[in-house]
Amino acid sequence: MTSAHLSPSPQSGEGLSLWNQKKSLIIPLFLIKGFYRQPNNVSNMFYFIKTRIRLAINIVNVLACLCCTTNTMSQQKVIQLYSGPVKGSENWNWPEGEVFVGNPMNAKVAYNVTKPSLVVYQPDSINGVSVILCPGGSYYVLNIENEGSKVAKELNRKGITVFLFKYRLLRSFTNDPWGEMMEARKNSDSLLQKIMPLRNMAIADLDKAILYVRQHASEYKIDPKRIGVMGFSAGGLLAANLAYNFSIENRPDFVAPIYSVITNINNRTVKADAPPLFIAAATDDQLAPVSNSINLYSDWINAKKSAELHLYSKGGHGLRGTPASTWINRFAEWLSAQGFLNPK
Repeated sequence: MTSAHLSPSPQSGEGLSLWNQKKSLIIPLFLIKGFYRQPNNVSNMFYFIKTRIRLAINIVNVLACLCCTTNTMSQQKVIQLYSGPVKGSENWNWPEGEVFVGNPMNAKVAYNVTKPSLVVYQPDSINGVSVILCPGGSYYVLNIENEGSKVAKELNRKGITVFLFKYRLLRSFTNDPWGEMMEARKNSDSLLQKIMPLRNMAIADLDKAILYVRQHASEYKIDPKRIGVMGFSAGGLLAANLAYNFSIENRPDFVAPIYSVITNINNRTVKADAPPLFIAAATDDQLAPVSNSINLYSDWINAKKSAELHLYSKGGHGLRGTPASTWINRFAEWLSAQGFLNPK
């Protein structure tokens, strides 16, 4: 299983920002090369002391900046969706973890989530739109980096407030949840039986998440009528299910299922007030067949509801490579065309 690949917006200035960070480190490290070099004579002693003091101050400043960056990341606001034991998982007490997964992910995943939560990513300039992000991972892991923080930061650059949604998962018994997931996939029938209860829990968690965001809209300076849900793979199923099966209280204002699956959605009746859809997938996706996205789009069009479908010939399960990796820019264009970015 792979995950979302993004081509950063050219306006973001990300390359320049990274260079400035590296430059602040490169300069003092270059100077350290001569830190222990002794002066040739006494007349150079004062110069030697002066330059070393300046170097020490430079190093301290750099370390302070790094500490501030680390603290900022660690202080990312996390919202617990439930105040006490959660129905269906009252006795789950195993610790949540994160682990780096190599090929094909090359990114962090979360596992053993027992307490559903939202991680808030706020843009520098808030435009009032918000998105609840639902990463995938077959209910074994959550792709919190490739389908989480990276997507969140790209949406932040477009002025969108993001809530990264962490829902309950199957228990992993080792420090290799990815390996456990791949092993479980060898028996699809057994895996389906395992994940069905978890899927229903995740659906309930998402209902709780959208209710929280709407009830606290003023706190985050967002519009309660411009709250959307975006999901990837298994998370896309959660998003698509909500698009079919919402209530008055938890209706999303727009939904974006990305390389989603819609099999096993119990009720696929499109409601009269169904939210508009943005759908993206690749025809060479071997994990979530593109027919899922086509059928979802067809349901909306046949019901005469608004939907936009982007199918890429190549990109696989993760929309990698050009032009598939530019899907998030198409999403922003769609939001603008729908009037969400510039409401009247």
